[in-house]
Amino acid sequence: MAEQELKRLEFRLDELIQTVAHLKAENRSLRAQQQSLTTERAQLIERNETARSRVEAMINRLKAMEQGAS
Repeated sequence: MAEQELKRLEFRLDELIQTVAHLKAENRSLRAQQQSLTTERAQLIERNETARSRVEAMINRLKAMEQGAS
């Protein structure tokens, strides 16, 4: 009976080891994906700010032209 219990525990332990290995790999993958998305987000924010600055500059130039024409 004890040997059968040991076999069952050994089998369960092997399953747990495989699960931990799988979760570690998945965690590494998710962390890499998170880093990639964080970098992409920062780039998009920077591009958005650049576009906003350019639009504001164009609006200011148009206002200046409008005032100069008045």
